[in-house]
Amino acid sequence: MELNRRDFIRRCLLSGGVLTVFPPALHPGRGAPAREPWRPAYAKLEEQGAFAPRVEEAWEILRECRLCPRQCGVNRLAGKTGFCRGGKEVKVYNAGPHFGEEIPLSGTRGSGTIFFSDCNLRCVFCQNWPISMEGQGQRLSAEELASMMLWLQRLGCHNINLVTPTHVMPFILQATRIALRRGLNLPLVYNTSGYELPEVVRLLDGIVDIYLPDVKYTDGALAARYSSGARDYPERAKASVLEMHRQVGGLVEDEQGIALRGLMIRHLVMPNRVAGTKAFVEWVAQHLPKDTYVNIMAQYRVEYQAFDYPPIARAITPEEFLEAMTWATEAGLTHLDSRSVAQWQIYLRRRSGS
Repeated sequence: MELNRRDFIRRCLLSGGVLTVFPPALHPGRGAPAREPWRPAYAKLEEQGAFAPRVEEAWEILRECRLCPRQCGVNRLAGKTGFCRGGKEVKVYNAGPHFGEEIPLSGTRGSGTIFFSDCNLRCVFCQNWPISMEGQGQRLSAEELASMMLWLQRLGCHNINLVTPTHVMPFILQATRIALRRGLNLPLVYNTSGYELPEVVRLLDGIVDIYLPDVKYTDGALAARYSSGARDYPERAKASVLEMHRQVGGLVEDEQGIALRGLMIRHLVMPNRVAGTKAFVEWVAQHLPKDTYVNIMAQYRVEYQAFDYPPIARAITPEEFLEAMTWATEAGLTHLDSRSVAQWQIYLRRRSGS
């Protein structure tokens, strides 16, 4: 039975986290500690009088929606929907403290995740397919979304983690500005598939504190095969990541190792080298500082329609993950996710028999 809006919000506010896992140990910290009281980027933009015009500019994009590389051109303000199925309202599946994100994001009190429904990429192996493909969730107003952000702050979450935000970016900006006026003071994490337009990402300059993009593929033909025709994914993702880095730079953490600002890149290792991991790590090493935070992820599993595609119809092997991490270190990357490094070392010890 579908919940009404009020019951949905109550469920989110009372149920707590989206994952029932134990919090990880606190990361020892990296980067320069804050020398003065930290403030989110969007608060500074508001003081400059530049936040409201940015929200208006984002809304205008929806009149002929070109938020992402799909370039559908539909009038979402009139209720039309494009590839992502997003319309004139924001749709949320769930919200709560998340302890399974990268340690600088989860910390000890969790990352305040908000899972947005629908998606502009639609991978055949999506692990969140009931949200991204079926569009499960409830439609909320900007005021209700702002209240959700403030609830996560009251719970003590370290940040507001916007999961799959691309197609609802204008709604997020409006809600953030409302929440700011009501006391929001947490970093915004833009947790994206990477299928972005750099010119749209530029609108987020001075609003987003932490970018958390995927770089899923380096081969356009494979991107098209497994992500609904997105042949231009590699170049769009790379150009957007460079723009994100221009805005926020490398990862900066506080004295407790909690992320405050910066770029954090995710890359999922896939079976049979489908993700192009070697080319990915070499690209990072050539175009970004070698201490860029990179999470080489081993948690690929066969989900949704992946069973119908033989090259990705199995989990990755330990050898494939070892290969990926070895490529990353050989490329000279120095700030790999600590849990991935620990898993890599365990596999190495097992292989050596020690």
